[in-house]
Amino acid sequence: MYNTLKEQIIAGSKEIGIDKIGFTSADPFDHLKPSLLEQKENNHTTGFEHQNIDERVYPELIFDQPKSIISIALAYPSRMTTRPEKVRGEKRGKFARASWGTDYHDVLKDRMAKLIAYIQEISQDDPDITFKPMVDTGELIDVAVAQRAGLGFIGKNGLLITEEFGSYVYLGEIITNIPFEPDTPKENQCGSCTKCVDYCPTSALLGDGRMNATRCLSYQTQTKGMMPEEFRPKIRTIIYGCDICQEVCPFNKGKDSHFHDEMEPDPEIVQPLLKPLLTISNKEFKTKFGILAGSWRGKKPIQRNVIIALANSRDKTAIPNLLQCIEEDPRPVIRGTAAWALGILGQGNDAIKEFLIDSLEKEDDQEIKIEFVNAINKIDTN
Repeated sequence: MYNTLKEQIIAGSKEIGIDKIGFTSADPFDHLKPSLLEQKENNHTTGFEHQNIDERVYPELIFDQPKSIISIALAYPSRMTTRPEKVRGEKRGKFARASWGTDYHDVLKDRMAKLIAYIQEISQDDPDITFKPMVDTGELIDVAVAQRAGLGFIGKNGLLITEEFGSYVYLGEIITNIPFEPDTPKENQCGSCTKCVDYCPTSALLGDGRMNATRCLSYQTQTKGMMPEEFRPKIRTIIYGCDICQEVCPFNKGKDSHFHDEMEPDPEIVQPLLKPLLTISNKEFKTKFGILAGSWRGKKPIQRNVIIALANSRDKTAIPNLLQCIEEDPRPVIRGTAAWALGILGQGNDAIKEFLIDSLEKEDDQEIKIEFVNAINKIDTN
């Protein structure tokens, strides 16, 4: 009975718009617990993860009598089909690929809701079957579920790598009390390749599929405070996320999937002009960027990253904009980051040095004062 149901679900999933589907047991992922505890003890976690480790490992703690977990993958594009318009004298920033198109959490939730409805329909609305869908904001570790369900293997960069789509996939899972026959897990195929580890600009990857997540540039672009100075040059002009470990992965060579209209990027949104973002209102930000997964922390981290990107691109036309940030912006993080950027762009400019000295006298935030002093010293020494 359940084998037939499983085959029906696999066939139906394609009609729903699910690119890959697999099934695994709801047995504990207890082999992960020591690693998760070690990561937490070493302060390698970001705080964005679900905090109860036992609930991440034992499905029975979050679902009554679980029998199986259905894992799904949706492939997303790795290349844009069109480029944004070139504007003379203006620099653009970039959102990483995982933030192209409609927020993937919403897309995954839509597909899982449709899949659950389909299962209920072909099960003749059996009231005894139950489901719990989740994405990466849920309790379970989606790559661990997907690997055990046979969708792909976990690479040295910690991402799930599928045969068909590389690591350019979004993952979701559904816990259920239906006892499906599990699929065969995939074994790691990285071999001796260490490209993702070698090219990670912050040495965040530990080489065994784990990472020090606090050093990951994707995490750093999502924080709300001052970005540590060592990471600022490394984000280049990326204002959200990081794709480097995916770009260098041999399994991603030639992978570019365009199956879902919701995931197609608007070039003007995912590669926006930088300077206009410095004065965008909350309403304008939500209207233009609210659809993106990269908007979830609001405009402040994006604007901080924009200032860093302007400095990294050596865009001296942005100097008046940065002066305005220091004079008018009430947020210390924006003022401090602008001061750091002026220390780079204002090298040899005595007028900017005097402006920073005057602004330092008005500044009352101790952390930001340090940024002003460092910027002034940088102008002096260059």
